[in-house]
Amino acid sequence: MESFPVIDLEKLNGEVRGTTMAKIKDACENWGFFELVNHGLSHQLMDNVERLTKEHYKKCMEQKFKQMVASKGLEATQSEIDNIDWESTFHIRHLPVSNISEVPDLEEDHRKAMKQFALELEKLAELLLDLFCENLGLEKGYLKRAFYGSKGPTFGTKVSNYPPCPKPDLIKGLRAHTDAGGLILLFQDDKVSGLQLLKDGQWVDVPPMRHSIVINLGDQLEVITNGKYKSIEHRVIAQTDGNRMSIASFYNPGSDAVIYPAPELVEKEVKGQVYPKFVFEDYMKLYAGLKFQAKEPRFEAMKTIESSINLGPIATV
Repeated sequence: MESFPVIDLEKLNGEVRGTTMAKIKDACENWGFFELVNHGLSHQLMDNVERLTKEHYKKCMEQKFKQMVASKGLEATQSEIDNIDWESTFHIRHLPVSNISEVPDLEEDHRKAMKQFALELEKLAELLLDLFCENLGLEKGYLKRAFYGSKGPTFGTKVSNYPPCPKPDLIKGLRAHTDAGGLILLFQDDKVSGLQLLKDGQWVDVPPMRHSIVINLGDQLEVITNGKYKSIEHRVIAQTDGNRMSIASFYNPGSDAVIYPAPELVEKEVKGQVYPKFVFEDYMKLYAGLKFQAKEPRFEAMKTIESSINLGPIATV
């Protein structure tokens, strides 16, 4: 199998821009995932975020996780557990309104670092969306506008730790799923692996690389591109040793954004419009109960809703 796509963003500025854009295009169309290096985020900031996140887990979350494991008898389980993930998480919302000051137990320097990190990732997400527009032949800014809604995009971060697991064959770190939203930017542990994606029926490891940002596409980009780009099933395998850190930031449409295939892309397709038109919040309500199931029935359910509601055009910035 061909190797996992790693893209050097600095090369967009030189004579190999065309080759780099072609690599991004191939990754979006055939992988749904790629790994970015030289992405413009400060390594010092990333090191700081990693250190503070790992310290926070040790100090505030490790004991709670151990208590949860003990209370559910997971350490001694003899059968496969398919309704629990071996992960310890907390969430931060950045846009449209930040809640970082309300997240419990965070030290002030951790809040500051996460705030700065989110600002940098937001810029990177918007740059990538414009690169996708260029590759797709869409007007610059189209994808950002499609995500906008009345209050701008939704942007938040899920901070996870995957502690050592005594039964990795029976309990997944995180069960297989596609992501519901738009663009996911992941800062993952560079020493402890575990993230895998499904490609051509095979589970492929996403390589841990120092200071890289892993990008994957969510269901909404599949809809807007009328299936040219695909959201890909992925999972986290629990490990017997090492504590894997994962900081996943989700650049998603606004809750009231109306999502549908870009007309310019539909015109180029013989098969016409394949995906439905819906309000992002309605999709998220459906996804909440069906996250770990196939995405196709979710799209079908949205088609049913579409036929009963007249949805207006997307809001513009």
